[in-house]
Amino acid sequence: MDQDGAEYADGQVRDTKPARLIRELDEAEALRLVATVSLGRIVFTQHALPAVRPVDHVVQDGDIIVRIDDDSAFASLVASVDVPGVVVAYEADSMDPDTHLGWSVVVTGFASPVSEADEADRCAEPSSPQVVQPRTGAVRIHPDLVTGFWLEAEAEAARPTSAVRRQS
Repeated sequence: MDQDGAEYADGQVRDTKPARLIRELDEAEALRLVATVSLGRIVFTQHALPAVRPVDHVVQDGDIIVRIDDDSAFASLVASVDVPGVVVAYEADSMDPDTHLGWSVVVTGFASPVSEADEADRCAEPSSPQVVQPRTGAVRIHPDLVTGFWLEAEAEAARPTSAVRRQS
């Protein structure tokens, strides 16, 4: 028997999870939620192909600061001085593994190196170290597009207007 469904006498497995509503998040709420977690995934270009890496982050003045190691695949994120930044996407979420309820946010924008030495050092300090390897720098992602949603049980949803009914 699958944890997401019940097996019936006819051998079929049917979904037994409650109906869910998906609610779109506005930009302010989405960034506030990203600030409540310290781990996300950055999507960037490496050797002309998309690459995804889990990273620590902090939200500072509406921007996302990601700690990086200069000798890693993240070297492509450090744009030259005459370029406004490198386009990246950043995703963070918090989903319950049993109910599949929670939120997910994607931020798309330009990543540029944190330039001032003191600020780079402060940002390079681990907020919750995932890797023992020291991080030597940081990039700032300035959001140009912020999208997100919250999946909630239909019975718990008290926010009408922007919710769309989903069965999953």
